[in-house]
Amino acid sequence: MTRPAGLVAAVRGRTRRWIDIARLLPRAGTPATVGSVLLNVVLGTLPGVFIIATSVLLGRVPGLAEAGAGLPATAFTVLVLVVGAFASQQLLAPFQAVLAETAARRVDEHCIGRLLEVTLRRAPFSVLENPSHADLIADARAAFARAVPTPGEAAAALPLLLARYCQLATAVVLVGYVLSPLAAAVATVTSLAVRFGVRGTLGKYAALWDSLTRHRRRTGYMRELATGQRAAKEIRLLNLMPWVGSRLRKETMDELQPLWDGSRRLQFWPFVALAAVGFLGGSTVLGLLASQTSRGGVSLLELGIGLQAVLITMRFGVAFPECDMQTQFGLNSFHALERLERVEEVSGRSSQGTPVSDTPVPVPKRLISFEKVAFSYHEGAPAVLDGLDLDIPVGKCTAIVGLNGAGKTTLVKLLARLYEPTRGRILVDGTDLADCAPDAWQRRIAVIFQDYLRYELPARDNIGLGAPHLLDDEEAVLAAAESAGAGDIVRSLPEGLRTPLSRHYSGGRDLSGGQWQRIALARALLAVRGGASVLVLDEPTAQLDVRGEVRFFDDFLATTGVRGVTSVIISHRFSTVRHADRIVVVEHGRVLEQGTHDSLMRVGGRYAELFQLQARRFHDEDEHETTEITP
Repeated sequence: MTRPAGLVAAVRGRTRRWIDIARLLPRAGTPATVGSVLLNVVLGTLPGVFIIATSVLLGRVPGLAEAGAGLPATAFTVLVLVVGAFASQQLLAPFQAVLAETAARRVDEHCIGRLLEVTLRRAPFSVLENPSHADLIADARAAFARAVPTPGEAAAALPLLLARYCQLATAVVLVGYVLSPLAAAVATVTSLAVRFGVRGTLGKYAALWDSLTRHRRRTGYMRELATGQRAAKEIRLLNLMPWVGSRLRKETMDELQPLWDGSRRLQFWPFVALAAVGFLGGSTVLGLLASQTSRGGVSLLELGIGLQAVLITMRFGVAFPECDMQTQFGLNSFHALERLERVEEVSGRSSQGTPVSDTPVPVPKRLISFEKVAFSYHEGAPAVLDGLDLDIPVGKCTAIVGLNGAGKTTLVKLLARLYEPTRGRILVDGTDLADCAPDAWQRRIAVIFQDYLRYELPARDNIGLGAPHLLDDEEAVLAAAESAGAGDIVRSLPEGLRTPLSRHYSGGRDLSGGQWQRIALARALLAVRGGASVLVLDEPTAQLDVRGEVRFFDDFLATTGVRGVTSVIISHRFSTVRHADRIVVVEHGRVLEQGTHDSLMRVGGRYAELFQLQARRFHDEDEHETTEITP
């Protein structure tokens, strides 16, 4: 690319950035936006008024000294103008800050809402779990973690930048008045050239910063590992502190060294060149001013005005702390959010194949069916499910069993529409779920994953979030806890439902693994009370021994059986689901066998083989334990 073409491209890029920032400003509200713009225009012109007034006042000092009289009315008026211009700048500055903070808060509220919308609702899980999009999500999130300026701060900084340009415009007009249009043109070109170079350097530094997102993620992980509580026990017991410290230093240097090198490369020689341009342009204008003064072409009043105006233009090339970093890095975060939204739109269309119609989400009454369903997590990956056919009767308990890696959890993700099938379809009483809005179907289903969340919130919230509209219904929350066998747990807490379930908070309590599973089940049962008609348990008891798991599932079957809930249990332990209405064996992404426990045992197939194998193992463990404790 030639230099002129590169310059044109750079100008176009800068123009687009300013337009993008300006598009955000209306989110601050008309009063805040208009007020901020007008206030900054006033603040930008007040220095010019101050310069003129002080110069006029100084120009009259010799005459006043010769007259020896009191201060004339005109001089007093000028003095009042000087004091007024200075005082106005000081008095209006706090209002400038308040309006900027108001605008930033409102714009950030809008952008945070968009980020939550795309990450928690609209974006397919294929986007959120794709490693290639992790950096994009981190960049969009970084501003709101206060790691860099926010989009709101970028928008709020635009009127502040307007004040700077108003100062420049006023100063240039004064230079032209005192000297000549040519001098004004030299001052303008010099100021804008230096300013363009400073912003260009900052833009390149910001691009370098963006390119190191992955390194920042690694550094952040190691920092959390080194200082957080989650890994503290193992780090101490295994004496990992030297390794953790060394690795943290390495990751930190991998992040910072390119920034240091780039900063020196981007700032040293460009700074020398820009300083030379600024010195040459400023010296030229000051030389013209000196020449005019020596020839008597400039009065003392004009000298005062011209000298101050030239100094303003020479200072225009410096970085502006109130707006430069904000507009550069804040807009980078906003652009990351927009790119994430575009990825979501493209991925959403490709995963769903056709736009979602207005087909209402059916309430399951007879059958939920998987027809020839195939699924791969990404293109070129092996199929996790391959031609799976499965019928889930409504109002019954269906257990899906199989060895690890058989595709059981993937099946649940497809049923919950966290992913869409690569091929095939999922039907509810004959209606293709692909024709319905995913979030509407997700209101019909409650899932307890094996890595269910343990919210560091009060017990009420840990249960009530299963149906947020019932969060304040204490009776419903307690009923769900009782149904899940968590009633005694809640009653044992010092403040009952108000007790935070975390030791990190005053008065908080932590729970055992089994107690947390009861709380998670209560959350799911409250979702059923709140309108969900399908309840799925994806190995939520993987950390329990087999006896505890059997008790858990027996209680679950008793509770859901009374309510007539359609339930799906995922497990790799065959003995724990023997009382399910229907058992489905999944292997290599397909249904291998299905039936009741008794019918599958009579067939003597894969289910019977694995059931007996697991039963023998637990029987051997029982005998071993009995031998050890026998006198």
